Amino acid sequence: MTLRIVEIFGPTIQGEGVLIGEPTVFIRAGGCDYRCSWCDSLHAVDSAFRHSWLPMEPEAVWQQARDLSGGQPLTISISGGNPAIQDFAPVIALGRAEGYRFACETQGSIAKPWFADLDTLVLSPKPPSSGETVDWAAFADCVQAGQGVRQTVMKIVIFDDADYAWAKDAHARHPDLPLYLQPGNPEVDPDLPVDPQALADRLLWLTEKTMADAWFAPRILPQLHVLIWGNKRGV
Repeated sequence: MTLRIVEIFGPTIQGEGVLIGEPTVFIRAGGCDYRCSWCDSLHAVDSAFRHSWLPMEPEAVWQQARDLSGGQPLTISISGGNPAIQDFAPVIALGRAEGYRFACETQGSIAKPWFADLDTLVLSPKPPSSGETVDWAAFADCVQAGQGVRQTVMKIVIFDDADYAWAKDAHARHPDLPLYLQPGNPEVDPDLPVDPQALADRLLWLTEKTMADAWFAPRILPQLHVLIWGNKRGV
């Protein structure tokens, strides 16, 4: 069995969500069943980039991640694209045998048995601005597949009022999932700089909106990696 791998990089810090700031090695998988309008990882999604994805045996994937960490057990984050398209169970088994922790971020469209082997499952359903439509039955299957995981959370990117209202509905569907909101980054070209003040303004807008509504369920966080590195890949 081989896995389609876009990049393995780190250690660096997790830039968003429940593990923000945590030292992490990232394994980015190639391929996705979504085509979000504001995707910031198109090189891991669009088939036009397939020539750059490496077919790797699980043992080789694990060895590279282990080498990057210097053999020190830390968190390994599996992302994409949508990593749930592939079978990462062997990689997780190899890492857990050496004391590593595993997180995975997926939109919640495909449930996999290996979700149960994770320490952290981040389900990130895509709001209306993405141009995608969430299959909530499939999402519920992902929640079920993650039963027994130390923590399963929901993370939603917010670009506008419609996304905000949609996030409230998403939370109402799964009120037991800890909720993380972050303002979206409208500039995803890796060759263009981001405007930190514009990002801060969007964070202020989202914060003030939730506080004015007395909606205290979500934690509101920035995309820390964007503030530090912009849209640079591999960080």
